[in-house]
Amino acid sequence: MEKKRILIIEDNEDIRENTSEILELANYKVFQAINGKQGVDMAIEHLPDVILCDIMMPEMDGYGVLHLLSKREDTGLIPFVFITAKTDRTEIRKGIEMGADDYLTKPYDDIELLNAIESRLKKKELQKTLYTSNLSRMTNLFQNINGLEELKRSFNERKIRSFKKKQVIYYEGDSANNIYLVLSGAVKTTKMTDDGKELMTGVYHAENYFGIVSLFSGKEYKETAEVLEDATLCAVSKEIVDQLVHKYPDIAEKFISILAQNVSDHEEQLLQLAYFSVRKRMAEVLIKLHSGHPDKNSFEISRENLACMAGMASETVSRILGDFKAEKLIDKNAGTITIVDISGLRKLKN
Repeated sequence: MEKKRILIIEDNEDIRENTSEILELANYKVFQAINGKQGVDMAIEHLPDVILCDIMMPEMDGYGVLHLLSKREDTGLIPFVFITAKTDRTEIRKGIEMGADDYLTKPYDDIELLNAIESRLKKKELQKTLYTSNLSRMTNLFQNINGLEELKRSFNERKIRSFKKKQVIYYEGDSANNIYLVLSGAVKTTKMTDDGKELMTGVYHAENYFGIVSLFSGKEYKETAEVLEDATLCAVSKEIVDQLVHKYPDIAEKFISILAQNVSDHEEQLLQLAYFSVRKRMAEVLIKLHSGHPDKNSFEISRENLACMAGMASETVSRILGDFKAEKLIDKNAGTITIVDISGLRKLKN
């Protein structure tokens, strides 16, 4: 069996040699680079399975290495782990937001090192499995179209990214460069009103796309997208979408149907805000959230997010949820809501 290849980019000789020795004893094939520039060249030449990279180095720092490698198709998917003496959360967050998969803080022991490598390799294998399963799911969306194989190839080489709850994927006004597919978890989109209030415009669960309206209607995202529940996402670039839409009319038709549904959903939301009572609006929100969790009756959501979705004050949300609990329609405990009587909630809509 071919050995997994690890590239270490580290200017400190002692750390580099010690790390290499531990990995070689664990039956990995190790490449060493003494600075960032050499590290980039070696990554392109050898295409390792995992890259370990220091942040502060001569020639080019770790951020520069990550930036250059993430832009290339052949190295952009390689798991990237920062090894750093920096423990400042701002520095660590910067690396993660740039696309790093993990970090090790010096000094680290052999168990920490090997666990980090093994977890990255396992995640890489899991990504392959997720690609396979989600490509089969996409046949439901792009069924019987000539462009399906092209779309599959586009997704096959995309990097699956994990996002934590409350992490912002993009802000309103950012350049609209990607359409996102939710593989797991949930994402919300919001807009700010003129008086500074936040209105939730959509909630997206597994197999849902978001960012489509912005990509087709202009150069900027029209909403802010934030993770509602820990999520894994895959992005398709604007360039790929444009090529597929122009080349395959059936794909364009499918995207148009998604856009039309999005417009219809927003119109329904406006009508509810204008004419529905607060009880009806809250019932509608809970039903939508329940539909996003078909395999269970409970879900976590904050009072503030419910208020954004329903277009009402947080105090009103608390009062209505209390009424629904008393009527045995729901149960609630801290931030978790359990649907007890979905039929009863549906009756409130009528």
